[in-house]
Amino acid sequence: MGELLLLGILALLWGSSYIFIKIAVGEIPPLTLIALRVSIAAVFLTVIVYMQKQHFPRDAKIWAQFLLQAFFNSIGAWTILAWGQQYVDSGLASVLNSTSPVFLFFISLLLVRHNQVNGLKLVGALTGLAGVILIVGPAALNGLGQHLMGQLAVLTGAFLYACGALYGKKFAALAPSVTAAGTMIWATIWLIPLCLINDHPWALRPSFSAIGAIVILSVFCTGVALLLYFRLVKTLGPMGVASQSYLRAGIGVFLGIFLLHEDPGPRTLLGIAIALTGVIILNWPKTTGIPAIRPSEITSKPAAPTQKQD
Repeated sequence: MGELLLLGILALLWGSSYIFIKIAVGEIPPLTLIALRVSIAAVFLTVIVYMQKQHFPRDAKIWAQFLLQAFFNSIGAWTILAWGQQYVDSGLASVLNSTSPVFLFFISLLLVRHNQVNGLKLVGALTGLAGVILIVGPAALNGLGQHLMGQLAVLTGAFLYACGALYGKKFAALAPSVTAAGTMIWATIWLIPLCLINDHPWALRPSFSAIGAIVILSVFCTGVALLLYFRLVKTLGPMGVASQSYLRAGIGVFLGIFLLHEDPGPRTLLGIAIALTGVIILNWPKTTGIPAIRPSEITSKPAAPTQKQD
């Protein structure tokens, strides 16, 4: 139950990030905003690493894996989503961006032989997606096929998130703070030079509200969120942590209720209930009983025959 609570907090942090992005992006170009987000998060997470008396790995191979994880979770996904969402309505973008668990199911089924996915996981993924469609409104799907490149970009971002959830299992032996800091350090190394070349950020004069939004976005919606993310990859697994994409839509509704005094209709509330059902199914504990046969067990050597007793 505690891990599901952390999953809800993760969804809240990432779901509320759009508010702070909206505050800051009016004064700060998107590339500079992302660069500031990852660099401040990298500093915050590095401090956490040393406060926990952890150490960064010295193996170059692990740092190369950090780079690939950073591409999946931040450098690649955020950049392509930012481009694609310029051409896609927010409602349809929310639906397309919530397809990560569906992508993850098929990636696991096709590529990861030892990962025991089953039909229940697919039911959970499709149920959660149906809930998101109801929350946003089925009319959002009317735009499918228009601005096709933008929609494909958003789907690609969701695909990268799915890859990141699965690839994150590689770091099970490391503390979540080390993995999170390593990925943000790589993201900083890539994005800071790009923003210096393209945006000339030294000429910007952001307001205190924009600066405050960046700090909250970096420390809480990125730094703390990644600590939770890499912990949950270990405890709930890739499908479990990917299910937070269904919670984000519902959290957006509740933020609208409390902050903007919006009044959701019955369809929206039904969609939240269905999305929650999908999350529960995806995180349903494995049943005990006869274990599934793994490929390694099929190819293992047979036991030596016992000798007959005279």
